[in-house]
Amino acid sequence: MHETAYEITTLNPQQPTAHPAMLPNEIPPGVQIVTLPGGARTLAYTPNQAPPAPPVPVAQPIPTWAKTTALLTPTVGGGVAAAGIGLSYAAPGLIAMSEALWAAVALIAAAAVGVPLLLRLGRSAAGNGRGTTHITQNISAPGMFGKATGTINHR
Repeated sequence: MHETAYEITTLNPQQPTAHPAMLPNEIPPGVQIVTLPGGARTLAYTPNQAPPAPPVPVAQPIPTWAKTTALLTPTVGGGVAAAGIGLSYAAPGLIAMSEALWAAVALIAAAAVGVPLLLRLGRSAAGNGRGTTHITQNISAPGMFGKATGTINHR
């Protein structure tokens, strides 16, 4: 610590002074009564003690979810970018594939209609001039629990 050429004293209201003294509540902050080396007492600004240092903030650990999110963000972004680039390259092929699928649907629809017609034409041609056979069946049952009887007619 450094030596000072003055002595700091506190004001004592019971102690008589040669000059009128200020009351302690009249002294502004940062000013004290100082006794000089010659014995004279006066008001003077005194060096303040340095305020205590603010507490050092303690580093908080980063939560695990924040680390995971920070690591996944570039990965997900890169994946989305790669998917966009891949779709831009695949667009002509996807358009051609959709047209091929529509063609396949049209072929299936035509087959669903055409095959039964071809089969019917094939049966009538293979009949050797005979007509088609008609079967008529008549079934009757008297009453609610009556025995059912029926006849089958071939023409």
